[in-house]
Amino acid sequence: MKNIIFKLISFILISSILLSSCSSATIISSIPSQSKLYVNGEFVGKTPYKYKDFKIVGATNTIRLEKEGYDNYISEFSKDEEVHVGAMIGGFFLLVPFLWVMKYKKAHLYELRPIAK
Repeated sequence: MKNIIFKLISFILISSILLSSCSSATIISSIPSQSKLYVNGEFVGKTPYKYKDFKIVGATNTIRLEKEGYDNYISEFSKDEEVHVGAMIGGFFLLVPFLWVMKYKKAHLYELRPIAK
């Protein structure tokens, strides 16, 4: 019975570590702050904003920042900015986490320009 409980706990711990390796997050900030943020065309909130997803390596996101009195700012960021060590280790055991071996930088800062008068 102890052996079964040990295996179950081990499986849950390893699974949670490997699954957490599939996610990646970044903080999207802007100057000025409190700009409206759209990710892939969908309004998600105002900056600063913590963006998190489970997309695979190379996935690209388009962002648009809007703030009254400033030009709209459009940019992209991709899930290929930093190596994700947890997914790399998990990939040696299951191969599947290699799809998540890259992650976003911890933070992205964008500066909006005032509208020219």
